This record gives sequence, structure tokens and C-alpha cells, in this order.
Amino acid sequence: MTHVLETGLEFLPSENPDNLPMVKGYNIINGQVKLASDGATFTSSNPGLLTDCLGEFPLSTKDDVHAALDAARAAFPAWSATPAPTRGQIIGNMGRLLMEHKDAIVALETREIGKTLKESAGSVQEAIDTCLFFQSEGRRLYGQTVHSELPNKELFTYRRALGVCGIINACNFPAAVPFWKMIPAIMCGNTCVWKSPQDAPMLSFALARIMHQAGLPDGVINLVHGKGSGAGQHLVDAVDEGKINKISFTGSTAVGKMIGEVCGRNLVSASLELGGKNPLVIMPSANLENAIEGAYWSGFGTAGQRCTSLGNLIIHQDIYDEFVEKLMAKVKSTRIGDSARVDGVLYGPMLSEKYAVDFLKGLEMCEADGANKLFGNGRITSDNKPQGFVGDAEAGVYMWPHVYAGVTEDMKCFHEEVFGPAITIVKANDFDHALHLANASPYGLSSAIYTNDRLEAYRFKSGIKAGMTGINNSTTGAEAHLPFGGVKGSGNGTRESGIWVIEAYSYWHAVNDELSGKLQLAQMDVDEIEMVEAEVDYSSLA
Repeated sequence: MTHVLETGLEFLPSENPDNLPMVKGYNIINGQVKLASDGATFTSSNPGLLTDCLGEFPLSTKDDVHAALDAARAAFPAWSATPAPTRGQIIGNMGRLLMEHKDAIVALETREIGKTLKESAGSVQEAIDTCLFFQSEGRRLYGQTVHSELPNKELFTYRRALGVCGIINACNFPAAVPFWKMIPAIMCGNTCVWKSPQDAPMLSFALARIMHQAGLPDGVINLVHGKGSGAGQHLVDAVDEGKINKISFTGSTAVGKMIGEVCGRNLVSASLELGGKNPLVIMPSANLENAIEGAYWSGFGTAGQRCTSLGNLIIHQDIYDEFVEKLMAKVKSTRIGDSARVDGVLYGPMLSEKYAVDFLKGLEMCEADGANKLFGNGRITSDNKPQGFVGDAEAGVYMWPHVYAGVTEDMKCFHEEVFGPAITIVKANDFDHALHLANASPYGLSSAIYTNDRLEAYRFKSGIKAGMTGINNSTTGAEAHLPFGGVKGSGNGTRESGIWVIEAYSYWHAVNDELSGKLQLAQMDVDEIEMVEAEVDYSSLA
């Protein structure tokens, strides 16, 4: 067997036009590189240049997933007993290695999922920030000393690790989100089995190698590749088999509900970060130029492929026409292309062919509802491309930006997420109507309002049903020390990031230390203090 740090990258024959390397990828189980037990593989391709194959990876079987779970279970006692500051030091090492190799990781993320270099840099920086934040939390994994109601007794609380955590993340933030999940998990003393996104296995493989290079013991984080319906489902099924103590999932609401059901019937903790139909409200008092920039970025940054992307753009009727006219001028000039080859593009390709197919189905829904299409024409081809497209349309998976107006609350497209570069515009009569519309979808992840009326801002942040709200800012963006997550169909109330995520990866352990040498029973052996009647004429004090 070969340890992950003892093997160099193995390159396979590649025929891509830029002579970019094609890598032989592996699972990492107990620190060892492994192929799938049946030898099956799949490949990862660049969605901006489909002829560019990044690598070949194991299509993991149930046996592979169970081997990873067994390795995590075996590593748990020693890792959970490792002092938390030591765990934090290893996490800090990870952050420093990410900084050292940031440019290469950013380029790899852009190559594998098509995000612009600037956005990939943001994703990797979020992973760095998470490591540096939780390095210090290793020295603040606090419990409490609690006063007892009985003499000669001490009460304490401690945070304890849950055990083995199954980690499943989507491919749109393949550096930031797995670090959001696994860094607090291992800081609390848990071990992990990480199922990489099917569309980002190369980046996941690179990140897992960095984690081991930082000094992470074998078996603490185990990486398996494959499809959601394969390795991902095997990981979820293992909850029923008693092999997992925690599942953390980022993805669709439908899959999240399934995972929640499996975890619920086994009394296993689940962190579910799901979809969104994020509202952005524009009020007459807003700085319109600022609001247009925010709405434009919210809707079309990352080609609309964020769970926090703008869904319903809700515009007050008094400024509706002016706002739409100015917004459409920006949309029509959108520069689209491969960021690795062309500078200054707003967004690149879809994350993969699968996401492109799903997006086109979302557009069909908007048009079936009777929404008024102001702009957009499906997939970009050499014969069908907007003015701002640059590059070879046939080389990748690119989409027009789409805007639908005349959307009302009774339309399906008002309520359903369209994962891609498309926004739906809704007209509001007044503030109360706008707030109602913002709360009317089944989701509750992110939200935003543009207003310079302080009372409107206050009423919006107090009345919105969402996990996150921006005031005079977009629906997107998070910092490593803020809680991230949603309510309603967007999640089950757990949070990523910041100190709040520690609650998701630990449990409270209460300790009752009896020093008296005898049995003392709370609520029963406590002396009752009687009140004393005093003969005081209170009227004389008046």
C-alpha cells in the first residue's frame, strides 16, 4: 500500500488542445491511495473546454465507502483524545499550505468547474479563512463550571465529539464548503468520510493531499469519489447500518429531505444546507445605481449557480420601469467566456453538462408559466450567442443570461429555484406587499433589500423569514465568522461557519462531581429557606 504523501501525481495520456495534464486520481482511505474495489472509473472534464479531461477517478463501491467508514471509526478514539489546541495547530497548518499553493488551487478550480479566476480565488480564500479562524477555536472549545445547589459538589459541562461524520458537498464551491464542514468537525474531535462532488474530484483530491501534508493523522479524513446515486447513497445508507454519527449535506432540497428522514429515524444529527429562491427587494428610496449592481451580480455572478443567487427580483411599482430599463442595459452587455483564457468576463460555463440540462428545464418552466421573457435564448452556440460572448461557443457549456418579467405569485417559477443565469421579476405595490412576496416562496436561505429608509430596513430584517439578509447589499456573500444557512425549504436550522457551527459537530456532556462522600440528591436534599414575617408598619414609611 502507498501512503498519499509518498506517491507523486501519476499522469495519463492526454489529447487536450492545450496539452494540460490528465491525472490518475484515487480514493484516500486511512492515508492510503486506493482504486475502486471493482476497478470502475469516471472522468472529470473542464466545462469551459470539454476536450480538456482533468483526470480519471474511482467510481467508489459500497465496499469502498464502508472501508472509509471503518478507517474513520478506528481513528476516532486517538483523534478525539488529541488535545484541542493540537488539533487547531494542524488546522492552522492547512490554512498556511492553502495560502502557499493558492494560485495553483485557484487555477485548478477554474479549470474543473468553470468559475472565473476571481470567484475561484474567493472560494479558496474562504477555505483559508476557515482554517485560520478555527485554529484559534482549538483553544476556545469551552465548557462551563456551574454552581451546585448542594454543598461540596461541583458541576461541569464539556463539549464532546459526535463520532464519524459523513460529508457530502456540491461542486459549486468545492474548496470553501467542504472546509466549512470538515474543519469544525475535526476541530471538535470527529473523524470524516468525505464524498467528493462528482464534478470536482480533482480539486477534492488535491485538497485532501494538503490536509494530510499539514500533519493530519491517517483515517481522520477519508476521501471517496463517485456519483451521488452511488457513493453518496452508500454513505447515507450507512446511517441505517449504525456506521455514521453525523451527516452534513449541501445540495438540493429534495435530496436533503431524504437524508433528513434517514437521519431522523436513526436519531442521528444532520446538517442540511439546501436550495433557495432568494428575494431581493428594491424600494424607491434606494440608490438605484448601487441596487442595479447588486441585483446584477446576485443574479448572474457564477452564472447564477449559487444557492444564494437572486431568484425573485421584487421592484416597487414607482421605480419599476426605470429600474428594469437600466438593469436590462447591463444584462444585454454581459461579457461571458472562459476566465482562464479571456479577461473581464462576468461568468463562465455551467458547472457541467448535467447542470446545463437542469437549467434548460427551469427555463421551460418559466415559459410554460407565461412569464414575459425580456432577454435570453438558452444555450450559447456559434449560431446563437449574445453580443458579449467571447470565445468558442461550441467548446464548452455556456448559457445566455435570462430575465423573465410579469411573474406573479401564482406561477410555479415564482416558487421554484432555477439554478443558473436567470432571474424572475415581480412588481410590488408597496413595502408590505414586497415583504409578503419576499416571504411567499417555500425557501428561506438568503434575502436582501435596497432602501435608504431606516424604518423599511428595520421592518424588512425583522419580518423576513430567511437565514441571512443583506441591507443595501446583494443576496450573496458570507464571511468565515458569520453563520450560514437557511430556514423553511432551505435547511433544517443548522448553520455552517463561525462559532455557531460547533453546535452541529459536538454535544454537551454534563458532569456531576460529588465531593461530600455521601449521596446528595438535587431537589430533594436541599434545605428549604423559609420566609420570615416581620412586623413592619409600611404606612409609616410613606
